[in-house]
Amino acid sequence: MFNRSELEAAAELVHQVMPTTPAFSWPLLAERLGTEVVVKHENHTPIGAFKVRGGLTYLDRQKREQPSPGGVISATRGNHGQSLAFAGRRFSIPVTIVVPHGNSVEKNAAMRAFGAELVEHGADFDEAREEAMRLAGERGLHMVPSFHHDLVRGVATYALELFGEQNDLDVLYVPIGQGSGICGCIAVRDLLGLKTRIVGVQSTEAPSYALSFQAGHAISTNSSNTNADGMATRVPDPQALAVIMTGAERIVQVDDDEVAAAIRHYWSDTHNLAEGAGAAALAAALKERELNRGKRVGLVLSGGNIDLDLFRNWALGA
Repeated sequence: MFNRSELEAAAELVHQVMPTTPAFSWPLLAERLGTEVVVKHENHTPIGAFKVRGGLTYLDRQKREQPSPGGVISATRGNHGQSLAFAGRRFSIPVTIVVPHGNSVEKNAAMRAFGAELVEHGADFDEAREEAMRLAGERGLHMVPSFHHDLVRGVATYALELFGEQNDLDVLYVPIGQGSGICGCIAVRDLLGLKTRIVGVQSTEAPSYALSFQAGHAISTNSSNTNADGMATRVPDPQALAVIMTGAERIVQVDDDEVAAAIRHYWSDTHNLAEGAGAAALAAALKERELNRGKRVGLVLSGGNIDLDLFRNWALGA
């Protein structure tokens, strides 16, 4: 999807805005998993999630190729929208974001705080995406997809950081929403010539990529009813699926109870707050605990943007 120089150019751009995020080994997590474990903390970014990297690289190109853009629009459950709002403010590009009704209150507030116009439409991400496409045509806005070469090149910079520090990981668990994160990890792994097996993670309530991976062709689902909103997608992206099909080892499904337990474990073992998708990698590694004995395991904590009420009611059961 990109070469080494294109990746390093993206890293240079990203690092003008934020430092390398930490990759920490936590002893209590190692005890819990029964093996060595490294956590890539993408919850430590200016928006609290890895997506900020893709927003910067995408809108950087948009600004250079169209110096006076009329504005961009996209759909999101939160972190993609925050990334575009953050980058839009940096590049002086107006940003409109469409979210489904019932979306995260705190993510919505964050997008508005970064300067985005917020539109609520539909029951889930895919209905919001359809409305964003309609509004793009109506308002003459540039539609930013959820999966694109420049988005992947941007988010892949976290994999470049991780593999640059930890080039002997046996396995890396990565949550899948629309696929930019795992595709970036696969691309960087291959560029660096590493042997790390990359395992995707999806919710049992939104398993479109997992079902597609098993079947060998795209399968959509009728619902995506999971509290882990970063993984709540029904329709796999064809480009992302093609990369995952050839580059991932497997896709593990975890349910909301397993994700809630992983959120609690991150809090108790590391005092880091993880959102649902952010905790999914740990949930999957715990599910495959016996398989990972004696191996060096990497976990992508992709974000920490969980509403307080959801954390209290779902993860803590209060």
